[in-house]
Amino acid sequence: MVDRRDIGSWLSGPDTSGISKYPGERLGLPESGPGSLARAGRRILAIVIDWTIALVISNFAFGGNQWATLSVFAVEQILLIGTLGYSIGHRIAGIRVVRLAGGQPGPLAAVVRTVLLCLVIPAVIFDPDHRGLHDKAMNTILIRM
Repeated sequence: MVDRRDIGSWLSGPDTSGISKYPGERLGLPESGPGSLARAGRRILAIVIDWTIALVISNFAFGGNQWATLSVFAVEQILLIGTLGYSIGHRIAGIRVVRLAGGQPGPLAAVVRTVLLCLVIPAVIFDPDHRGLHDKAMNTILIRM
């Protein structure tokens, strides 16, 4: 026979003792301000700006070919993130890509992140710290500048 104690545990809710209070806390990042996790609004703004730049270049140079647009976007991401740590859109949105251990992501991380970002799926699947699969693969994170 089922006893009340058998079903009573779910009434109190899930165990939240291991859950962080804000995204990025588990990674040692501050809750807000410089060095904190870049939130969705800034990320979306950055990618819209970068895609718009790629679209404009593609329209003028390649007649708006969709593969040319994707290629221009990828080249921008690889070159700028690999050397500076941010793209034009990231700079305008006030965010940058860094390694979790600190420092620039480097060329290899930029290439892998960009290839995965261009596949879209890894970028829209993310963990509680808002790190997409493309960031988790290269141990990077987007932070506010």
